[in-house]
Amino acid sequence: MIDDLPFSQACENNKQPILEALARYLTEPAAVLEIAGGTGQHAVHFAAALPHLHWQTTDVPDNVSTLAQRPAAANLANLPAPLALDVNESQWPVEATDIIYSANCLHIISVAEVEHFMAGVGRCLQQGGLLIVYGPFKYSGEFTSPSNGDFDGWLKARDPDSGVRDFEWVNKLAEQQGLALVEDIDMPANNQLLVWKRMTLPG
Repeated sequence: MIDDLPFSQACENNKQPILEALARYLTEPAAVLEIAGGTGQHAVHFAAALPHLHWQTTDVPDNVSTLAQRPAAANLANLPAPLALDVNESQWPVEATDIIYSANCLHIISVAEVEHFMAGVGRCLQQGGLLIVYGPFKYSGEFTSPSNGDFDGWLKARDPDSGVRDFEWVNKLAEQQGLALVEDIDMPANNQLLVWKRMTLPG
């Protein structure tokens, strides 16, 4: 039953605003690699609305069986079964892709894992490809809202290695992988959608 599928209210709230922003960029047939697919609500919603995309969602090995339930129920031709992906691994299950998308991930994983995330992007993202990241960020060390500051405190109480990331630091990591920021979009609930383009490849 649909009601028995994994569910996140936050994903339900933000999936349509994110889709509207993505649709401006993802206009041509392309392969998308989603990192940290969670409940699968984003993957199903975006793959259904953008059938010209091949949407490959992934998550850490322990969550793949949970993530797999919604894509299986949706049975969309452009949404294959999810793959296991640990950002810490030096080889990801997808070696090359046009688009990398991730939502509400960078503030959950550790600083070292964010660095590994960006290194993986550097290995996999094709020339001219896009990295699209959704979530809360700080700017010049300041939260964009008191609620984001409270959220950061909650995250750190749960896991000291997590927390709302500084935009400038994340952007520097992206630049080190040959990416240039294209747009920083204000989203509902004090979140951002950051879009980078791959300008140069290693070597």
